[in-house]
Amino acid sequence: MKTISLLGIAALVLALGGCATAPPEKQASSAPKGGGYYKDDGPEAHPPANLDAVPDAVPRKEPLNPQANRSYVALGTTYTPQTTFQPYVKEGLASWYGRRFQGKKTSSGERYDMYAMTAAHPTLPIPSYARVTSLDTGKSVVVRINDRGPFHSKRIIDLSYTAAYKLGYLGRGSARVRVESIDPDAGDAQDAQDKAPQDGIYLQVGAFSRADNARQLRDRLERLLDIDASQTRVVLDGRLHRVQLGPYASDDAAQSDRARVRERLDLKAVLVRRD
Repeated sequence: MKTISLLGIAALVLALGGCATAPPEKQASSAPKGGGYYKDDGPEAHPPANLDAVPDAVPRKEPLNPQANRSYVALGTTYTPQTTFQPYVKEGLASWYGRRFQGKKTSSGERYDMYAMTAAHPTLPIPSYARVTSLDTGKSVVVRINDRGPFHSKRIIDLSYTAAYKLGYLGRGSARVRVESIDPDAGDAQDAQDKAPQDGIYLQVGAFSRADNARQLRDRLERLLDIDASQTRVVLDGRLHRVQLGPYASDDAAQSDRARVRERLDLKAVLVRRD
């Protein structure tokens, strides 16, 4: 087991990577533009213009990194990472880290890319995958865990710059979230569950070229509308994965859910009828 003290920052850089060395406590300021960033840990001079289009991480089975999953001590606290998949659900504060760590080694040995969908976690396996959902907005992202941190008693995960951007809390520095581990075996099985079009009355909420984006929206619908999985489906129609609710017994029933989708997700659903 490694012991890491405040005086051992250099060793911590080598052992645990950028985020693990000094998990930044981001703080918003009163700056009128762009929000405030802890010690200028914000975007680079010319960040990519299409961060909204960056896809979520796609869960897949990967061998664990032996070095990154050893027990360790950081700032006086002992952490014992998981070495097998275990269900994990926890709510708390998420922080983020950006250009101060860009290009530095993470605990996995990979270079930190602030524009990738990654995250640091104290104990989830490296590598592994997690869904992070904002408790304030309901927005959700899937990230790949490849780093250790944050080592702050009130924070449970440290997201990449882009992941935090997509959840909408860059300027605030932190957000209340739910972190849920993803079983890659279940994810693989889910990949094959796109359904063929069927007759009936449906609400189409979105259409995506990527299956993982369609499934993310389907999961949000189930969670935010509090409906059973049998009431949602992803339909493969040509090259598009269409997210639909239904079938409904009548147009009136479909219109009722259409209003709920607009109210809770701010999305416009389209009524689709197949005969």
